[in-house]
Amino acid sequence: MAPRDRLTLLHLVPNLVTILGMCAGLSAIRFTFDERFELAAALIIFAAVMDGIDGMLARKLNAASSFGAELDSFADFVSFGVAPGFLVFGYALAEPMAGVGWIFVLIFAVCCCLRLARFNISRGATDDAPARHFVGVPAPAGAMLGLLPVYLGLSGLFDPSRLPFLAALYLAGIGLLMVSRLPTPSLKGIRIARENAVWVLIAMTGFAGLLVLRTWATLLVIDLIYLAFLGVLALRQMRDAKAR
Repeated sequence: MAPRDRLTLLHLVPNLVTILGMCAGLSAIRFTFDERFELAAALIIFAAVMDGIDGMLARKLNAASSFGAELDSFADFVSFGVAPGFLVFGYALAEPMAGVGWIFVLIFAVCCCLRLARFNISRGATDDAPARHFVGVPAPAGAMLGLLPVYLGLSGLFDPSRLPFLAALYLAGIGLLMVSRLPTPSLKGIRIARENAVWVLIAMTGFAGLLVLRTWATLLVIDLIYLAFLGVLALRQMRDAKAR
């Protein structure tokens, strides 16, 4: 076998991280069936972290490939399209409105699939000039937003199964945000002045502490802040459209 046909183990690390994230998403579905909802939600969050790490590793190790990109999309669909839908269904929709509720889960999953397909096409067209924003809500962010009813219940603030139709509509609405044309910021496009870097690190330290002490309430607040930010972006887009 020619040397160029051989891969180092380091070149496989990004794909291994992707598979680890996909296994977490699949395991979240399994634990949803067992009604271990906290563990299922934690596994989806873990999958989102792995999704952020695998791309970074691929760039740092010069191990990016078309195979890895396709594998990442399949893993994202499982972890961020299927698993959150199963979790919200099992937690808030299964008993009160199983039949109708499943339709909204399907809408969420299909929207995530369409969003990933569109992202794959745009990624192939813009590899040389990475965009500073996404079109629509990214799949990992959509999964975190979709789990808001679960965060509400796990934090003890409100049981979403008391208003199942509202939870189902919300889940479908997040799906529609993923396939929308709303420009949402990319972390790659965010620039921070050097003198402000220390404050960002301090803020992240505080966030980590809150995440440990009040996990679900903290994630709930983050979701609400992000939704408010999306609302501001939508209003700005509507205003700009009217001004043209």
